[in-house]
Amino acid sequence: MQQFLARLFARLMKSWSWVLLIVLTILIKWVSWYPAWVERNYSQGIYPVIAKVQRILFGWIPFSVGDLFYSFLILIILVKTFKFFKLLFKRRLTRRYFVIGLQQAIFFGLFVYVFFNLFWGLNYNRKGIAHQLQLEVKQYSLTDLDTLTTIMLQRVNEYAATVSEAQRDSFNKKSRLFNSANEAYREAAKQYSFLKYAPKSIKPSLFSYLGNYLGFQGYYNPFSGEGQVNTTVPRFLEPFVTTHEMAHQLGYGKENEANFVGYLACKSYNNNAFRYSVYYDMYNYALGEVYRRDTALARTFQEKVHPQVRKDQQEFRNFYRRYKNPIEPIIMWGYGHFLKANNQPAGKRSYNEVVAWLIAYYKKYGTAIL
Repeated sequence: MQQFLARLFARLMKSWSWVLLIVLTILIKWVSWYPAWVERNYSQGIYPVIAKVQRILFGWIPFSVGDLFYSFLILIILVKTFKFFKLLFKRRLTRRYFVIGLQQAIFFGLFVYVFFNLFWGLNYNRKGIAHQLQLEVKQYSLTDLDTLTTIMLQRVNEYAATVSEAQRDSFNKKSRLFNSANEAYREAAKQYSFLKYAPKSIKPSLFSYLGNYLGFQGYYNPFSGEGQVNTTVPRFLEPFVTTHEMAHQLGYGKENEANFVGYLACKSYNNNAFRYSVYYDMYNYALGEVYRRDTALARTFQEKVHPQVRKDQQEFRNFYRRYKNPIEPIIMWGYGHFLKANNQPAGKRSYNEVVAWLIAYYKKYGTAIL
């Protein structure tokens, strides 16, 4: 394996490869400064073709090819690390070893950066769903937030009273969950043509239990075009998590936009479990923003929640505490900086910014649309 990788790197790291990667890196950075160009030529031009080809190639495979790729990558890193410490303890490290290692690291970094952006990452710099729906997303007042939270509370209470345990249990069969999410997008596309999603490529993560310790509920693999869902999270979260990852597949890179697109899909689907899932999340996002501004008002909202909502909130808190560990905050710190580096200055709080999209949405179309 080591000899194969060494030969592969030797062939790739030719002078022309360096020049090509450096030129592409500069071009990608330059293009990212022009969201209108990215929206027109990449997000609505090249990317849909790339995404469709990826999903055709890998969507039919029942397991996550992308997860196997990540596993292989982790194995390589472990092997390289083991080899480094082995040479270090034997005092056989040389200047040439460090130079070659540094060259390989820089080349690998450029390679990943270029293909990450060409396959998907440029979507971080598009004009996005606000542009497509002509929404004016801006700072909002506490009154705006109060209106939104009141409506989200009404919706989540309404669906909490109608979702049965049998409906929740039906999603224990993940093929049913994913097929239902696909149907949700089919319904959403009737009103928003740009949300057309085909073919399907959404799968359980092979790292679901590990994800509980690292703090993720789902993720998108830009190299395989697959959406992965942590299928060990509480059941009431799964429908919205699934539609969120599918939003990433459609080219909505920013977390606030993926949240909003997932919201559009879930609420378009005439399924109480899906609607409860999205309104549960949207209510909690809105409530979190209320807490930041007026804790007394937030408590007033919480006093009015349906017993099932309160039960699910407690279940989620228990779930989070069960897997709490010293590594997760470090992972989330790194992830927050990754988001900031990709045009999301709020970092992890980017998820909460869906509140601004919801407020802009009802201000344009009326509160009844929520």
